[in-house]
Formats: sequence, structure tokens, C-alpha cells
Amino acid sequence: MTNNDVLRRIRYTFDFDDSKMMTIFSSADYQVTREVLSNWLKRDDNPAHQNCSDTHLAIFLNGFINLNRGKKEDPQPKPEQRMTNNIIFRKLKIALDLKAEDVLEILALANLRISKHELSAFFRKVDHKHYRECKDQVLRNFLTGLQQKHRGETQQESEFKWK
Repeated sequence: MTNNDVLRRIRYTFDFDDSKMMTIFSSADYQVTREVLSNWLKRDDNPAHQNCSDTHLAIFLNGFINLNRGKKEDPQPKPEQRMTNNIIFRKLKIALDLKAEDVLEILALANLRISKHELSAFFRKVDHKHYRECKDQVLRNFLTGLQQKHRGETQQESEFKWK
């Protein structure tokens, strides 16, 4: 999945307008213009489309955490220069204050069933012997399950929107 896909899906799932998206970025101490945001959210085939960098997605997800969990008094965490599906998944789990059971229920909404042990492997450190790379399919299903949970759409409606 591209960073732009992740941004679009989060925006749609939680029904964020441009102002709300800009507020999320600013809660991580970063100012983004409406024009840049709009270009990130455009479809890939649109001539005005711009790729959202890993750093900008990290800033957005840090802002999403601040928005939902409250901003810490400490300095903002430095945004990652390189984002992986595991990092995106972890940041969404933190932002939404989800426990393992909650994540498993969300994945089940998208018809993906994995064990608690498989799930915990996604959140381990890279050098841990039980670490497992989160593939696009798992992240996509998680975002689809979130969409179903928050917007009440069926799996078929959701798949149609993102093709």
C-alpha cells in the first residue's frame, strides 16, 4: 500500500474534512497547506497527484495519536524517515487505543482471521526472533475492518470503493 492510500483510507473511515486533516498535522507541530494535502489525497492517475513521503505519513500518524490520546508535554517524537506496514499498523493501534482482542475483531470484520501470537509478531522489534513483516494484505484488511466498524459498510461495498 502507498502512503497516499493509507491517508485516503483513514480520511474516509473517520470522515475527516480538509480542516480536520490539517489539524491532525498541526497537532504534531507540522503545518501543511490545503493544496499539498489535496494533492496527496488525489487519485494516482490525477496529474496533480503528489506522493506523500514516509516522513509526512509519520507526522500525520503522530498527530492522529496526539489527537486521540492527548499530546504529551515532552517534545514531539521525531518522525520516522522510513515507514513500514508494521510501523503504520502500530501507530494506528496506539492512536485508536486498541488491545489485541480489538485488533483481531477488526481483522475478522474483513474476513481475516489470525491468532493472537501472529498479531503480536507484527509489533515486535525487527531483530526479535519472532518478528514478522506485516504484508500489504494484512494492513489493507485492517483498514477495511476499521472502515466497516466506523462506517458500517459491508466487505463488498468497501472493496468496490478502493478498486
